[in-house]
Amino acid sequence: MNYEQVIAKYEPVMGLEVHVELNTNSKMFCGCATVFGAEPNTQTCPVCLGLPGSLPVVNETAIESAIKIGLALNCKVAPFSRFARKNYFYPDMPKNYQTSQYDEPICFDGYLDVEIETEEGPKSFRIEIERVHMEEDTGKSLHMGGATGRIHGADYSLLDYNRAGIPLIEIVTKIIPGTGKYGPEVAKAYVAELRDILRSIGVSDVKMEQGSLRCDANVSLRLIGSDTLGTRSETKNVNSLRSVERAIRGEMIRHAELLEKGEKVKQETRHFQEDTGTTRSGRSKEQAEDYRYFQDPDLVPVAPSAEWIEALRKSLPEKPSAHRKRLQEAWSVPDKEMAAMINADLLGTVEATVNLGADPTKARGWWLGEISRIANEKELAVEELSISPKDVAEIVELIQKGELTDKLARQVVEGVINGEGTPADVIAKRGFKVVSDDGALLAAIEKVCAAMPDVAEKVRGGHLPAAGALIGAVMKETKGQADAAKVRELLLGHLGQA
Repeated sequence: MNYEQVIAKYEPVMGLEVHVELNTNSKMFCGCATVFGAEPNTQTCPVCLGLPGSLPVVNETAIESAIKIGLALNCKVAPFSRFARKNYFYPDMPKNYQTSQYDEPICFDGYLDVEIETEEGPKSFRIEIERVHMEEDTGKSLHMGGATGRIHGADYSLLDYNRAGIPLIEIVTKIIPGTGKYGPEVAKAYVAELRDILRSIGVSDVKMEQGSLRCDANVSLRLIGSDTLGTRSETKNVNSLRSVERAIRGEMIRHAELLEKGEKVKQETRHFQEDTGTTRSGRSKEQAEDYRYFQDPDLVPVAPSAEWIEALRKSLPEKPSAHRKRLQEAWSVPDKEMAAMINADLLGTVEATVNLGADPTKARGWWLGEISRIANEKELAVEELSISPKDVAEIVELIQKGELTDKLARQVVEGVINGEGTPADVIAKRGFKVVSDDGALLAAIEKVCAAMPDVAEKVRGGHLPAAGALIGAVMKETKGQADAAKVRELLLGHLGQA
């Protein structure tokens, strides 16, 4: 079945669980460092390795971050919450249980509004948040010797416990009905908005490619007009916005195909395949009772004071949605261009460039235009290129001062990205210098007109489109270092058409 056939008969019912690694300096229950990419098993201790007799102590900053997240998502903050042990075996979980929260999470009953473009215009969807709770991350399994990096076909596995015990926040939505054919896009928009909020309040670096933010997507289908929910599947650890949308769309199609054949959908966890956009079976999905939750006897309850909660509420920055609206109005940006910046995840970069003095129109033009083009050619994300807002602001200023033409500026951008240094370094190394002296330009114009008398005569006779060939020849004569607009002005004056 194709997607159009699916949505003609079924509608999705979704639930999203987003895991957020906090950017605290130490782990959730011990003092071990949390630096990403450290040598394996160099950031561990008896507590995060689960050795007998070790006792955990709660990270206060992690609790503060959890409360901030809850407040930013319009949640209620529990005056009393506690930790539980979630029991299950997995090789990269050294204690054989995960310290988490179960029946008494720190935050609950919130919501987040997201807006997407639909065929009927912009449409807002409210995503209700069931809970925000604290827990710890697991270690990492590395499957060696195989071709895919997965356990199937591997010769052996290695375990890195550096990540075990990293503070983790899980944000769980309530059932999300009523999205219809826009379900995958709503899910993507929700995760994107959530990422922006988390980044704005400074609790996580939200780098999905490093696992700092990852989404588990629960999907089921029900017949349009029916109240009966279908069996759900859970796609685990989806780690990009595009993949969130693709995974949900793919699962909708897979479920529909099974139902149309009269087969049942299994309640199970599945894993997203980036190369095909499909999912593969993982394991049967556990129920809460399978985890044998019970209160952790080594940890005291968390009871934040009303004064502390209110102080954290007042410390929250402007919400990203309000921030975007304010920038759009201040910069007079059309809706389409604003959407382009947001979709390309470049709004913050453009804003940083503007804050350094660049004109908003010019700043977004460079980031969405030439720089994005180069990123696409190199098959990289824009943020992976070695060019900064400071570099772009400097280039925009040089153009405004007449010290660079647009053509030269493109070469400077290319040079900076290729590692030739700052814009000033590139200009010095490549010998760029704008020819702005009227005398030098007129000399080049006279030379070109003498070499192309027929074209010059056409312009004298009033056929102005012919001036393009002469301007191009002058630019070539000056090695592209003249201002084309000024060349045109002087040329037309020289030929009596000013």
